[in-house]
Amino acid sequence: MRHFVAFFMLIFFHHSLLAEARNELSFRLKASVVKVHVGTKKGGHGVGTGVAISPDLVATNCHVLANSAGVSITKFGNTHTPVALKADWKHDLCILRFQYAELSPVILGDSEHLQYEQNIFSIGFPGGPPKPQYTEGKIKALYAFDDSHIIRTDASFVMGASGSPVFDEDGKLLAISTFKSPGKNAYYYNIPVKWIKALLKQPDITSMETDVLPFWDAPEEQRPFFMRVVQLFKNEKWHELHEIAQLWLKKEPDSAEAFYYAGIAEEKMNHLKEAQQYFQQALVIHPQHPAAMIGLECTKEIALACQNNF
Repeated sequence: MRHFVAFFMLIFFHHSLLAEARNELSFRLKASVVKVHVGTKKGGHGVGTGVAISPDLVATNCHVLANSAGVSITKFGNTHTPVALKADWKHDLCILRFQYAELSPVILGDSEHLQYEQNIFSIGFPGGPPKPQYTEGKIKALYAFDDSHIIRTDASFVMGASGSPVFDEDGKLLAISTFKSPGKNAYYYNIPVKWIKALLKQPDITSMETDVLPFWDAPEEQRPFFMRVVQLFKNEKWHELHEIAQLWLKKEPDSAEAFYYAGIAEEKMNHLKEAQQYFQQALVIHPQHPAAMIGLECTKEIALACQNNF
């Protein structure tokens, strides 16, 4: 009994140390997160989030800034107005340049070697609160897009959190919170830090005017497949989901997510053997794909139950 109590106390102490270290890290990183204020051409006011990547550079989403009448950031009660920016309108990534802002920059991490179920956390201004808010989560999916990956997590965010930084457990920047799917049980998507590193090499511009839509706001048929399957999945339109998944597989034959959604469609249409094959292929590509693991196990149990009924 005493050994059990000692073991329990050791585990409790270990978790307490981890929580203390996590709180200290998040407190330090909050100093690098800024609130972005935007004036609209109709006299309105919008709010977003940004993260310092150098003492005078702040990364955020372009949709926070695009076609605005004025932009500023606030930190520790001080207001700063940008003098220029770098913009990747298609990928919805902008970097604001300031003079003498003296911000505390974060460390840029690696978004090219991420794992499913990897722990992450985000800091931002969801809903525009006076202080930045901390949210924990895990990586739920990785979608190949252009030269990198869009990262889906279960760390939720709402208006005001666009541009929020997403960190790994060491506090290194992995991504920027950017958009979510509509409705309840939303999917939360983040753009990779790799694009920040690439944009840093591009020249500054001075205009925030653009007619370029971000990739996620394109017409439905032009959006990435990982966006097109969501509502079909949620609305249980299995035949349509099957069609889109097959198109996805033709374009991206190495996509674990395409195999997963093809498996779901087959399972729901009672094609259990085909569903198992798709789930197995998803796990070959990403062995830690949790939803594919569950799907494979479920189809095996259903098939076994059917056999036992004869």
